[in-house]
Parts: sequence; C-alpha cells; structure tokens
Amino acid sequence: MPRTRIKICGLTRAEDIQAVVAAGADAIGFVFYPKSPRYVTPEQAAALIAAMPPYVTTVGLFVNATVEEVRATRAVAPLSLLQFHGDETPEHSAALAWAVNTPFTQVFRVKPDTSREDLLEYEQRYRAASPLFASLLLDTYVDAYGGAGKVFDWSLIPEELAPRVVLSGGLSVQNATDAVVRVRPYAVDISSGVEASKGIKDASRVRAFIAAVQDADAIIARGNHHE
Repeated sequence: MPRTRIKICGLTRAEDIQAVVAAGADAIGFVFYPKSPRYVTPEQAAALIAAMPPYVTTVGLFVNATVEEVRATRAVAPLSLLQFHGDETPEHSAALAWAVNTPFTQVFRVKPDTSREDLLEYEQRYRAASPLFASLLLDTYVDAYGGAGKVFDWSLIPEELAPRVVLSGGLSVQNATDAVVRVRPYAVDISSGVEASKGIKDASRVRAFIAAVQDADAIIARGNHHE
C-alpha cells in the first residue's frame, strides 16, 4: 500500500519551511506568479531552498510564463519540479519544461460540466507532448489563477486516473481523510487550508493536515488487508 504524498504550497518564510519539513511533507511549493499574495522572487526561493534538507521536492508554480521567465527563475532557484497553473497548451508546457530540462505537473481546473473523458484526454495530450510530463494536478475552476480554495466533485475523477493525479482544491484538515479515502490520489496539495494568513503557514494546521492524510492511508491499508 503506497502512502499518499503531501505537498504544502505557497511557502514564503524559512521558519515555515522548517515546520513543514519537520511535520513530514514530501514537497514544498514556491509561487512565481507576481499577482499572488504568496509570490516569492527567484532569489528569495533560492535562499529558502538552501536551508532545506535533501529528499524534499522543491516545486515552482508558474502561470502562463514565458520560456525566458522559467529559464531565469530556474537559473537562480534549484527547483526539482515545475507546476504550470495557467492556460498553458501541451506545446507551451513542453517548451517550458524542455528549456530547463525539468519535469512538470500540469493543472486541470475542474468545472461542473467537466467529464471523466475530458480528464483522461487532457492527461493523454500532455503526456504525448513531453516525456517531462509528470502528472495532472486537479484543482477547482474559478475565474482566477492559482489555488481556488474550493472543492470540486471528486466523483468526476476516473478510477484509473486517480493513482496518478495530485488532488488539490479546497482541501483542509476537516476533509483530507475523506478526500484521500474516496479518491486515492498519488498526492495531495494544500496552501490556504493550512495558513494563519496568506503566505504564512500555521504549523499546527500543517501537522493536523498531514496526520489526516496519514489516517486515510491507514484506513485504506486496513480495508485492503481485509479484502
């Protein structure tokens, strides 16, 4: 039974990174979208990454960036994964990833009329466009970029796709266990749900969220054991 990986996004402070790593997060996200309240410069991210231990994935979130922007950011901040959170086409995302030879996750913002076939087709298009494509990240559609902080209908996720996706959108300490038990995603991604204020993480909420995900893994493991 593989455990669910956990990414905490929108980190801006060294003390928050220390708390998130200590709590057991697998990945930490830095937002390079200037309009976001969680925006950090490449130099700020580099300083934060320099204080991190090994084996924690560093993720850079971009929205409709140019190749030059991604290349300039990656030259300063040693990111291990890119996350494209805008309206990037498969070709655009492939070009961005190729420019810095770094794997990428692509967001799909789920609408009420999104079908299971839409999700499977979307993943296939990005996978065909680049060997650097790592996964889809599923978030809730709103008329803005970046995390929506709202839940979408998890039943839209095809069972065969779920083990490959990163689940995001409105996750919280309260619903994380149910989300993981129902969807069984590869990973979960949270930002606003573990914050004291925008860009400032609440260490106790981070610990509680990670514990809630671990509880879900334990429930799934017990269910598999009894089957």
